[in-house]
Order: sequence, then C-alpha cells, then structure tokens
Amino acid sequence: MAEEVDATALSEVAAGVAREAADLARTVRDEAVTDGVDTKSTETDVVTTGDRAVERLVRERLAELRPGEPVLGEEEGGGGALEGLRWVVDPIDGTVNYLYGFPSYAVSLAAQLDGRSVAGAVVEPVSGRVWSAAVGHGAFLNGRPLRVSSSDRLDLALVGTGFSYGVDRRTAQARVVGDLLGQVRDIRRTGAASLDLCAVAAGWLDATYEVGLNRWDWAAGALIAQEAGARLRLPEKGSADGLGDEMLVCATPGIADGLLDALRAAGAGEV
Repeated sequence: MAEEVDATALSEVAAGVAREAADLARTVRDEAVTDGVDTKSTETDVVTTGDRAVERLVRERLAELRPGEPVLGEEEGGGGALEGLRWVVDPIDGTVNYLYGFPSYAVSLAAQLDGRSVAGAVVEPVSGRVWSAAVGHGAFLNGRPLRVSSSDRLDLALVGTGFSYGVDRRTAQARVVGDLLGQVRDIRRTGAASLDLCAVAAGWLDATYEVGLNRWDWAAGALIAQEAGARLRLPEKGSADGLGDEMLVCATPGIADGLLDALRAAGAGEV
C-alpha cells in the first residue's frame, strides 16, 4: 500500500455515515418513489430522488469528516484514478426493491486504498442491520463477529446471484442458472449485491456470483465477506469509474473451487 491508513477508524466513519444515509433513504422513500423516478441504462434500470438525496448526504458528511478525499458514487460519478484513498458509495443498492417497497435494499460505503477495499459498511434501512469490516480486523453484524459457513459440498450449497438490466444478458444469465440449479441446493436472487455478499459473510448463503457489477456494488460487501473468511474472485479490469463486465464470485472456501468450475462450464463468465 502506498500510504498508511487506520482501517478501523475508516470503518467507523463508513458505518456512521451509512447509518445516517440509511435513515434518510427510509424516511424519504414514499415521496421519492412517487415524485421522482427516472431510468438509466434501460427502462428497468431505475433511479429515484431518494438515490440522489442519499448520495448527496454521503458526500457532504465525508467532506466534513474526511476533507479532500475523493468520492466515487453511482449517481454522481467522480473519484478520479484508483491510486490513493478514495470512498466508494452506492446510495441505494437495490433501487428496484426500494421502488416496490421490498425491504431488501441497503446503503453501501467503502474506503479503498489503491483500488482495494480497506474499510466498509453496509446498512439496511428497514431492518437497521449494520454490517462492517476493516481489513485485518474481521467482519461484524451489529457488533457481532461474522464467519462464513462450513459448507464443503456444492450439491448442498445455497447460492445467490443477480441479473443484468439488459435483456440479452439476462437471457444468457438465465441459461447459466438453469445449468447450475441442478448442481446446488438452491439459488436465491434478492436484488442487492451488497446484501448477498453480507449474507455469505454471515453464513446465510454459501456463495454468490454475478456478472457486470460495478465497483460501488461490491466495494464494501466484498470486504465484509472476505474478512469473514470467504474466498473472492473480484472483477480485475473495471475502470476507475467502476465499470466492468467481469464475473464476481464469493464463496465459503469449501465450495469455492467447485463453484467456479461449475460456473465456467456453464459459461457464466462469457455472458
């Protein structure tokens, strides 16, 4: 690492700011989904005034607490190059769930050093759960230490995934799920990648995988899962602004190799 950081202090900042942002997301939800819904890449890829308000709040708080440090956000971009310390925020991960009132959505905030997460928090506005981690210091849910499952059989594994907003890629991803479904216990799709990664950290899922995630989708959740003992295959070619088409795989160690082999055989990395 190019500079020394206090990962624990950064994790505390992430958790505090994400808690405040989660409170805002919850309180403005009804107004946000009634008065301000737009679309981005496709008609199914939505953004609300809640997303924008939450990101603005995060940026304001970080400017007060960590002045001068760049921020990469889903809605306002920015953040510059990968070098140095940078914050990465997904103001509402699971915006479609947020739109529908489905409670599986979260605020995700991470600190990255030279493109690698060193601290992060994921906060669920509805449940109030606070997931957090600092590199080398473990992962926690509301202060309780987390550990991944001990699963060592792929055929008994519960696996999470997500789908693209583009029709062609979604169709290809459905074929992969069809191939994989006969090789695992079952598959879950909650609609928020950060929470899927946290679920692996808690042992609620044995693994999760997805193609086409942006940096803000995984920056905090991947660190939480890793600090809880998960094995990770992260997108390596994503640009500094977070865009990339590679596959992320996060799994408890006992099934990681088998799952990756099964996904490759199904063509998951090619969709």
